Amino acid sequence: MSTTHPDFPGRIGTTVAESTPWWPERREGPKRPNVVVVILDDTGWGDLGCYGSEVRTPTIDALADAGLRYTGFHVTPLCSPTRAALLSGRNHHGIGMRFLADTDTGFPNSRGSIRRDVPLLPEVLRGEGYGTYLVGKWHLAPLHEITPAGPYGNWPLARGFDRYYGFLDGCTDQYEPELFEDNHPAPVPEREGYHLSEDLADRAIGYVRDHLAFRPGDPFYLHLAFGATHAPFQAPREFIEQYLDTFTVGWDETRRARLARQIEAGLVPEGTPLAERNDGVRPWAELDEDERRVYAALQAAFAGFLEHADAQLGRVVDALREFGELDDTIVLVTSDNGASREGGPGGDVDTNAPYSGIRRPAAELVGELDRVGTLTGGSHYPEGWAMAGNTPFRRYKQFVDLGGVRSPLVVAWPNGPGTPGGVRRQFVHAIDIAPTLYELLGIPAPGELDGRSVAATLADADSPAGRRTQYWETLGHRAIWHEGWRAVTAHVPGTDYAEDEWRLYDTAADFAEATDVAAREPERLAELQELWWREARRHDVFPLDDRPLHEVIEARGPIGLYAERRIVLRPGQSHVPFPSAVTGSNRSIDVRARFRVDASTASGVLLSSGNAQGGYVLALQDGVLAFAHSALGETVELRASRALAPGEREAGFRLRSLPDLSGELVLEAGGEQLGSARIPRTGAHLSFWGLDVGLAPVSAFSPLQAVPIDPALLELVAIDVHPAADDAVEYAELILASE
Repeated sequence: MSTTHPDFPGRIGTTVAESTPWWPERREGPKRPNVVVVILDDTGWGDLGCYGSEVRTPTIDALADAGLRYTGFHVTPLCSPTRAALLSGRNHHGIGMRFLADTDTGFPNSRGSIRRDVPLLPEVLRGEGYGTYLVGKWHLAPLHEITPAGPYGNWPLARGFDRYYGFLDGCTDQYEPELFEDNHPAPVPEREGYHLSEDLADRAIGYVRDHLAFRPGDPFYLHLAFGATHAPFQAPREFIEQYLDTFTVGWDETRRARLARQIEAGLVPEGTPLAERNDGVRPWAELDEDERRVYAALQAAFAGFLEHADAQLGRVVDALREFGELDDTIVLVTSDNGASREGGPGGDVDTNAPYSGIRRPAAELVGELDRVGTLTGGSHYPEGWAMAGNTPFRRYKQFVDLGGVRSPLVVAWPNGPGTPGGVRRQFVHAIDIAPTLYELLGIPAPGELDGRSVAATLADADSPAGRRTQYWETLGHRAIWHEGWRAVTAHVPGTDYAEDEWRLYDTAADFAEATDVAAREPERLAELQELWWREARRHDVFPLDDRPLHEVIEARGPIGLYAERRIVLRPGQSHVPFPSAVTGSNRSIDVRARFRVDASTASGVLLSSGNAQGGYVLALQDGVLAFAHSALGETVELRASRALAPGEREAGFRLRSLPDLSGELVLEAGGEQLGSARIPRTGAHLSFWGLDVGLAPVSAFSPLQAVPIDPALLELVAIDVHPAADDAVEYAELILASE
């Protein structure tokens, strides 16, 4: 026996002839089932065809026909917390993800990342011999960590995935996404007609194909997180155009028709009414002709986006079938939260408008409808369509009413238990997914989880829910479910929590939570309110935080590029991602390019932010400094009054952001002003593409971006930031809108 290798049961002698080799034993028994978890983004409970929608989702519908639809599946009303809960089996406050991954508030319940001591589903499955693969959205790393240099501790590979390909923040452009592969940036594939959903399906199929080729005896876990249907809504025009007439009936009739189909399909009890109209949503009949035409087209973009994503999922399912793996694969399809109202009352052809707080009237958008769904027409719909997406429930994403926290859940497992096409009505929450999978796979759960397995519901429609109680809290809004009763309050920021008006619903008799029975059941409501406080103490919900988001961001500490007052960039370095929040024109900055050699006759890009949707660029044209800025199609161009003098080694611009969101621009070289211009509309969200030095690697809004600079000429570009009081306000609005 070896004395130097105590874990080696063979024998090590002086020679091979005197030694006994040993190899670890192969796993015995049948291979465990594969698992595929599919997460859509901002897709409402009533948006899928198999949940009553007129939007065609044949792939998901077929999975539902072969498996089960759950009508009582709940999530949190925001992306990052739901994804954290699903992967951990734990409530999001207790693991550090109270809010979005975007910001660290300085408190343990809201660090913008999942605590490192909390085991995640891919980590556990990898330890049991699974290959683990994530394709698509992550959004569980703080934004300041989304850089080509990391840190990588909260990236997918550090949290249990063997391979990763996708985007790390909350949303991205579908035609020119900021992509990452494993732990490094990845270029946008150069192929005609590129679309992110198609690319993600390609990668998912490729990971599975390689896994089966090289690890045929091991099961796999595939986590497929589409960007669809988070704005911007972008899809090939043929998917959108087929819906242009579908939604001219308006959101009111769409809600009524969806509810009727939900009742007919047995998803919703007979006699269930629609929840009351959401505040601020106008009746369709009161809209003018331009509004109806524009709003119907924006919903068509959403529908086409969803159907296109379903078609890409279909390719993945077809590949599993072709590989002979589908029958022994557990497939779950869900959404991270309810449909989003972040397009505001009127939406826009260009999502960059509502994400910048700009509301353009429908009459201004009619002439832009042919761009809907394209690179420069990544749209968002009005909140009335989000109301329809959440049929038959009240409110939206960001709220703890059912419109924010009730999501579809389809579970299909051909070799598993359950009657195909069945409906399950048990209360289930995102925290129950991980423990359910552990039980189905025969894997011990890692420690004490907040969720409970509902595996028994697959075979038994009458199996009880796994738990008696579940709480919610987001942005001060609070709710609690206990043994079929749910108490809910929508908090008004800045008011005393004791003044919140609570509603009470008997969920067994009132599926849509349409009838408030608080006045009839005051004692029960008081008991539930007290229970909420007990659950909040138990799950690290405190401190409650209803501060305006800009205050939260101001309190997040001096971290990331956004907190730097001088940013130095060099040619040849990696792309500066949009999540850094330093790539817009919303802050007062001084930009100086420093040249290694004489640049008095040089041409090329010095600094480029954004893409064809908008941005800004600083360039040289035969030694003459030139600048262009574009926001929502409004372009300002400025050319210096003279070329750089021989020997001048620094040149740039000075931008001052004004309170009305306009800007004053001055070109400078050698201490001399070489021209000035007014920018009527600056912004943090000019596009979804960040910042590059010396080149513009994607589409352009200006010819100035066409020619890269000779890297031997440019030494560096320095950006000096002069923060204004409203910087954090605009950045906060950007974060909340983009999630």
